[in-house]
Amino acid sequence: MTYTLTRPDGKIIEATEEQTAIIDYANSGQKPLRLILNALAGAAKTSTLEFLCKYMPLEPTLSLAFNKRIAEELGERLPGHVKCATMNSVGHRAWMATIGKRVQLDTGKNYKLVKEGVDRLPRSLKEDGYEYMGDMIKAVGQAKIRGYVPKGSVDIGKALTNSAEFYGSLDEEPEGWFIDIVDEAIRQGIRQAYAGLIDFDDQLFMPVCFGGQWPQFPRVMADEVQDFSTINHAMLLKLVTRDFIGVGDPWQSIYAFRGAITSSMEQMKKRFEMHEMTLSVSFRCPKKGVERAHWRVPHMKAAPWAIEGTIETLTEWNAKDIPDASAIICRNNAPLLSAALQLLRAGRGVHLVGTDLGPQLIKALSKMGDLSLPQDKVREAIDAWEREKLRKSRNAASVSDKAECLRVFADFGPTLGAAIAYAKHIFEAKGPIQLLSGHKSKGLEWNTIYHLDPQRIPSPWCKEGEDLEQEYNVRYVIETRFKKEMFLVRLEDFNDMQEVKEDGIQ
Repeated sequence: MTYTLTRPDGKIIEATEEQTAIIDYANSGQKPLRLILNALAGAAKTSTLEFLCKYMPLEPTLSLAFNKRIAEELGERLPGHVKCATMNSVGHRAWMATIGKRVQLDTGKNYKLVKEGVDRLPRSLKEDGYEYMGDMIKAVGQAKIRGYVPKGSVDIGKALTNSAEFYGSLDEEPEGWFIDIVDEAIRQGIRQAYAGLIDFDDQLFMPVCFGGQWPQFPRVMADEVQDFSTINHAMLLKLVTRDFIGVGDPWQSIYAFRGAITSSMEQMKKRFEMHEMTLSVSFRCPKKGVERAHWRVPHMKAAPWAIEGTIETLTEWNAKDIPDASAIICRNNAPLLSAALQLLRAGRGVHLVGTDLGPQLIKALSKMGDLSLPQDKVREAIDAWEREKLRKSRNAASVSDKAECLRVFADFGPTLGAAIAYAKHIFEAKGPIQLLSGHKSKGLEWNTIYHLDPQRIPSPWCKEGEDLEQEYNVRYVIETRFKKEMFLVRLEDFNDMQEVKEDGIQ
């Protein structure tokens, strides 16, 4: 049988051989239907879901997405019997039904609770408390993602991890007062959630760990399942009652640092006893891109009509040759910052995409000393900051990257005040050339990309096991973002070096 879809413009597309096999399996009478799809980069996973929803028996279906943009896109493309929603929105409604009242979303909830804890510290600890406020706020959020419920919380809470496991996962071994503040912030946050005040993390944490009235659909579909965290997996156990279709790419698993389970798809396959099938044809990458990806995914195939494409290593590159609407992607943040400053100086418009480092770096620079501190003293202060952070940290790679970022601004400014001004300027800039990390590039695509400093993968801090696998996945993600051409470049080969005037970027 030939399966087809009609696009809004009237164009009719036919299912590929792999899509046809998937549709046939879904209609083969498996009860319950448990299907996991390995969809490689650009392999038309959304179209495959469209085909399944069109040709499978009509059933109320819940389609889960990670963010609102993807949920809305799915809502426009999938038929009316499919409810498309983010996991957070489903959890939100489940918790609202549980407590029997409307809830208020407060994104600053964790900040307020942590600050209250710091304010209660004795004077001897207050300076350290304010210094680590950002880390404690982040820890509260991570606790909810991992399903950590501290002792003394509401008795009916069901923890998914214990105190030793959770605090052992943080980048830095916490002091006792740090743990006390985080634990109390979580406990107070739970009480507030029962009163109707929640944040985004509570939308999953509360109904999963404290009981939610979950919607019941005979069929559930979930996208990007390679990125599911502990709390996401626990949520699925509440939602899946019969049929379940999961879609993801295990080689695009790159978010372990923020709580995703590296072996998410393998665990899901075993837990739900799922049949595994593959979407291996990339409709994004040109032939050369597919060939290059074979080092990681040797079963990837190019579309029959794919162009040859271009992959070239440049021994010299400059600002004027970079086309607008292209992307510069790097494993680390510091080379991106340096490249952005040099592009701005050469008169090109840049946009640092999705980086949350800006406030952290500016705050760190501001604590280095007086604004008139000369460049050499700024660098000494950064060296001291790095040594102190490395002494306490379990994540040397993160500390090293931040220190390298700070040095970028120090090198561009004759004083600390100038360095801070450059940092503020670059994070506010908006232009047609996008610069972003490999982690931020996932799910995006461009005609032209520049893979900046590819020699940084794998990171020297990642030697073996899951850490090394995540590094290889980052390279695969970066190098499957382009539709026409990819250039491999090094920061040291950028040839538009000019003098920077003290009064600004020229």
